[in-house]
Amino acid sequence: MRTSVILLGFLLGFAQALVRVPLSRMPSMRSRLRATHQLNEFLRDHQPDVFSRRYAQCYPTQHYLNTGGRAKERLYNFMDMQFFGQISLGKPEQNFTVVFDTGSSDLWIPSSYCVSEACVTHNKFKAFESSTYTQQGQLFGIHYGSGHLLGMMAREELKVGSLTVQDQAFGEALYEPSYSFVLFQFDGILGLGFPQLAQVLGSPVFDSMIKQGVLDEPVFSFYLKSNGSAFGGELLFGGVDEARFVPPIIWVPVTQKGYWQIRLNGVKIQGALRFCYDSNEGCQAIVDTGTSMIGGPERDILLLQQFIGATPSPGGEYILDCARISSLPAVSFLINGVEFPLTGEQYVRKELLNNKEICFSGFQAIDTLSSAGSFWILGDVFLSQYYSIYDRGHSRVGFAHLTAE
Repeated sequence: MRTSVILLGFLLGFAQALVRVPLSRMPSMRSRLRATHQLNEFLRDHQPDVFSRRYAQCYPTQHYLNTGGRAKERLYNFMDMQFFGQISLGKPEQNFTVVFDTGSSDLWIPSSYCVSEACVTHNKFKAFESSTYTQQGQLFGIHYGSGHLLGMMAREELKVGSLTVQDQAFGEALYEPSYSFVLFQFDGILGLGFPQLAQVLGSPVFDSMIKQGVLDEPVFSFYLKSNGSAFGGELLFGGVDEARFVPPIIWVPVTQKGYWQIRLNGVKIQGALRFCYDSNEGCQAIVDTGTSMIGGPERDILLLQQFIGATPSPGGEYILDCARISSLPAVSFLINGVEFPLTGEQYVRKELLNNKEICFSGFQAIDTLSSAGSFWILGDVFLSQYYSIYDRGHSRVGFAHLTAE
C-alpha cells in the first residue's frame, strides 16, 4: 500500500512538472487588414521602426521613459503575430489571451482602469474582484512606435496551464497607444526572456516558476504549427515532448543573456555560403517566438530576396510567383556546425485575397547591431519548422527536426 501511495505521489508530481499550454493560430493583423483593403492606409498612418525599437538594447545608446519606474524603448512586431495561448490571473480566475514571447521578459495585461480605446475591445483585469491582488504602486512604461504603453506594477496569483505561480509580478496597462492595439487579437504579453530584459520590477514568470519549484527542469519548449489549422501547436513548461521531434537535439550556448541570443555560423542558399560567414565568430541571432518573420541585416536580406526572385510590394513586403515555389532554392541556417534548411514551401507565406493566392517572402530586412555586429532574428517562419528548447539551467537553446505527421 505504501509503495502505491509513493508511486501515485510521484506521478502527480510529474504531471505538474510538465505543463502543456495549447497555442491557437489565428489570421494575423496584417492578413485581416489586407482582406478588408485597409492595409495600405494603415501602413501609411503607422510607420513605427519595428525592429530597431524592439531590439533597442542592442544599440550603443538607449532612451528611457521618465515614468518613475523602469522602462526601455522597444516595439514588438505584432503585425504578423499568429500564435497565442491562455493564462489566468487572480482569485477567482480571470482569463486572458497572451503572446508567449521569448523576445521579452514582462507579463502585462490591460487594466479595468485603462482609458484607451484598445482596452474596450480586450479582456481587462479587475483588481477589485480578486482576493489575491497586491498593488506595488510603481509605474512601468514601454515605448512603442506610436506612443507609450503605461501602467502600474502589481502582484497576483497566476495560472498557466495546470501550474499555479504565487505572487507573480506583472504590469496592469492603463494606457495602450494607437489604433493598432485595437486590432490585436491578444490581450497582453507573457515574456519568456532572461531577467535582464524585464521592465516590471520582480521576477519574470519563468524565473518565478523556477524559484517556486513547480517545474521538473528549468526548461521550456515550443512546438509551432504552420499548416493553416486553428491548432497552433504547444508550449511545454518543465521539459520536452519527445514525441514531437527526432533526435539528436543540437544545442548551442546563449552568448548574451537577455534575449535567447546564440551564435549563427552562416546562412546558405542552395548549399553555398552567402551570409554571416566572414569571420570565425559568425554572427549573432536571436531566437524569438514574438516575431513571425526571419530577420537579417538589410544588405543581406535584399540580396537574399534577389536570390529567391522576390520583388517589393507597395506595403513593404516581398512577393513571389506562387507557381515557382517548388523550384525555389533552399535557405539553410548553420547552427553549431549543423545545417537547418528551409524549402520554398517553408519560407513562403501564402494568403488568399479575393479568391486569389498571393505568396510572400518570409524574410524581412532589419538594421540593428549587437556588440558582436549585425544580428539575425529566427522568428516563427523558422521555429515552425523545428522543435525549439530553451534551457535556463545550462543557458542554451536546442533545435531538433520535427517528427513526420
